[in-house]
Formats: sequence, C-alpha cells, structure tokens
Amino acid sequence: MLEVSNLACSRGDHPLFTDLSFALEAGELLQVQGENGKGKTSLLRTLCGFMQPVAGEIRWRGENIEELDEDYYAELLYLGHHNAIKDELNALENLQISAGLAGIALSEKEAVAALRRMGLKGREHLPVKVLSQGQRRRAALARMLVSDAPLWVLDEPLTALDVGAVGLIQELLGEHLARDGMVIFTTHQPLVVEGVELRRLVLS
Repeated sequence: MLEVSNLACSRGDHPLFTDLSFALEAGELLQVQGENGKGKTSLLRTLCGFMQPVAGEIRWRGENIEELDEDYYAELLYLGHHNAIKDELNALENLQISAGLAGIALSEKEAVAALRRMGLKGREHLPVKVLSQGQRRRAALARMLVSDAPLWVLDEPLTALDVGAVGLIQELLGEHLARDGMVIFTTHQPLVVEGVELRRLVLS
C-alpha cells in the first residue's frame, strides 16, 4: 500500500539520507532506527507529506501522495514526539477536538471510553496542565483508539510511559495490525507486538 522510491531528504543544506526505497503492506510493523540527527523524524514527517523530499516519490495505493492530498491524510494517523494537546483544555476536550479535525464523529461516551482504556479514568475532565507527563502522553495516544486510519506513523510513542502503558500500546498496535493496518514508528525503548514480525529500517 505504501511505496517509497529513491527518497532523499535534507535539513537545510545538510543531507540526511538518499536513495531510500521500501514498501509497507497491510499488517506490517516497521521500526525506523538510527542515531540522533540521522533523519528519523524527518523521514516520518516526509512520509506524512509535512516535508518535501529533495528527490524521490512516495505512493499510497499506487498514487503519488502529492496528488492525493486530503484523500491521503484521511487514511493517515500521525502522532509526533510532542503531544500536540492544549494544556488549558481537559483530556476529553482535546480528544474530541483532534477527532473532529480528523473528520471522525466521536461521541462523548466514546471519547470517555477511550480515555479510560488509556488509564485516565477520573482524569477525563482535568485540565491537561495538571496531569503528569505520562498521563499527558496517554491523553495524546488515545487518538489511536478512535482512529480508523489504516496507516499509523508514530514518533517515539513510548516516551514518558510506564511499563503498564507500554504494554497497552503494544496491545493496541497488535489490534490495529490484525485489522490489516500498518505502522511505522521510532522508539528508543523495546517494543514487541505478539505474533507480529518486526521489520527494521536503519538510517546511517
């Protein structure tokens, strides 16, 4: 479904990588690895269409993502290294707003259920600014529970999470892949999804 051909990216005048090619099919899990500064986040943002490559092409279902535009974004869930949530709003409001921006019809009952599964029961209506870093990350990652996008692109999803939350994220990834979803991610922590072979792409 996702095909990358001869991709090259730069940060300013500094080349990050060149001639990068790979394909990702339904049900596959791909970890992007590499030392800091090698372009992991830049690659993820380029795959999402947020950055323009220096060269190469990214195709989704056989078509260039530049031509698909909004049709591609509708099938994509991107969660960056930063939480992208508003501190003055509560976890419930943040989830409902992000769902609305993604074109997802999400009831309050569904949003509450998602936050509770993420371990935020009793904290749904608290301003995000009073939550711990781990709880804030859980609030951001709750978007995974309400998204029906087949392609998930996750930059350091395990940041600030405890062992229990890491286990939950691995469980959610497994459920998504079992539905023929696809996941591309970066992480500095061990991540294992039971029954799924982990592919690795190393930037060097």
